[in-house]
Amino acid sequence: MNNQLQTIQDIIQQIDLLSQSDKDVLMKAIKDADLQFTITEFKLDRTEKVKRTTAILLEETIEELEQKRKAVEDSHEALIKSMEELKATQSQLVHAEKMASLGELTAGIAHEIQNPLNFVKNFSEVNTELIEELKEEITNGDMEEVKAIANDIADNEQKIIHHGKRADGIVKGMLQHSRTVTSDKEPTDINILVDEYLRLAYHGLRAKDKNFNADFKTELDKTLPKIDVIPQDIGRVLLNLINNALYTVSEKSKNNPDNKKYKPLVSVSTKKTNTQVEIKVTDNGNGISGSILKKIFQPFFTTKPTGEGTGLGLSLSYDIISKGHGGKLSVETKENEGTEFIIQIPIITS
Repeated sequence: MNNQLQTIQDIIQQIDLLSQSDKDVLMKAIKDADLQFTITEFKLDRTEKVKRTTAILLEETIEELEQKRKAVEDSHEALIKSMEELKATQSQLVHAEKMASLGELTAGIAHEIQNPLNFVKNFSEVNTELIEELKEEITNGDMEEVKAIANDIADNEQKIIHHGKRADGIVKGMLQHSRTVTSDKEPTDINILVDEYLRLAYHGLRAKDKNFNADFKTELDKTLPKIDVIPQDIGRVLLNLINNALYTVSEKSKNNPDNKKYKPLVSVSTKKTNTQVEIKVTDNGNGISGSILKKIFQPFFTTKPTGEGTGLGLSLSYDIISKGHGGKLSVETKENEGTEFIIQIPIITS
């Protein structure tokens, strides 16, 4: 018992004026007070211990939080560095994909440019011979024959100019395709673009695989207006889709050599709707299975063997159409029957 309460208890016992019952009441009150005092003292002691424990825990927590803050800062810096490296790598891969598509064009361009150059060479040789004949007829004084030969030379010169321009256009198209950065839209005849890239893609594949053979056809809407697009970017999309179509019919043909009824076919069509130009690239290959259909526009996804595709072609094509031209690139497919990619570009003209 508390010393002070014990003293009070002793004093009460010595007071004769108090009856025993009063003393008992007072003694009980003192005992109760002592008990409450003991309980309060215990609680205070426990509270003090809790405070000391809490202070220690709080200090440890603050130290741990500081370590975590430093770790987060380090992680943030590492993340920023990783993102910068990723952006640089992505830029390199996009450039690699563009250069890969340029490489695929090379064989087709070589074939395409050879034709007009052959015409230029042949008509130039004919004109050389005609000029000699012209000199002879001038000497003979046969002016009617001179005029006829001169007209032939003039006609041949027009043909030389025409085919020279054709070769020049192919070279310019190649240079446009190789550009890495551009944002200039210009009025473009989509039909000419489709026809050119279909032939370039076909001849490019034929140059790599002499045994490959497929039919291709076009259904081009002659009422298409010229629309403002980035021609080299749309060319990249067409080249990618047509190359994919030619690849899939080629694979189906190789994997079914005994199927005499199968005739590889790639079709490209254009059509004008109320507000859009629609381009469809269709093949009668194996189609796309449902399990991978939702992945085909994801970056780096490819079904081609290692070394034959970057997995960026369809992803870039999707971005070019949707982000670059405000359009839509979609796909419809049936397994074992074929696939159709549909490009929709809003009609915007200068």
